[in-house]
Amino acid sequence: MLTGEQIRAGRALLDWTGAQLSEVSGVSLQTIRRMEGSVGTGRSSAANIGSIRRALEDAGVVFLEADEANGVGPGVRLKLNSG
Repeated sequence: MLTGEQIRAGRALLDWTGAQLSEVSGVSLQTIRRMEGSVGTGRSSAANIGSIRRALEDAGVVFLEADEANGVGPGVRLKLNSG
C-alpha cells in the first residue's frame, strides 16, 4: 500500500512540487495534498494511487514495502541514473 509519506518522500527525491506531480500523474493537486496529508491514501481511488505511483516510478522512484518482522517501515529509494 502506497502511503502519503512515500509520496512526499518520492517527490522530495525528485525535487518535484505537488503541481509537477499533478501534471505528470493527471491527479488533481487537491487530491495529492489530501493523500500526502493526515487523511492519507486510504480514501483515494485505486486509479489515483496507481497514477501517482506510476508517475513517480517512471521518474526513477522505487517504493520499498514495510518489513514488520524486522521493524522497518515503508520507504522510497531513487534509481541510479534516473535522470
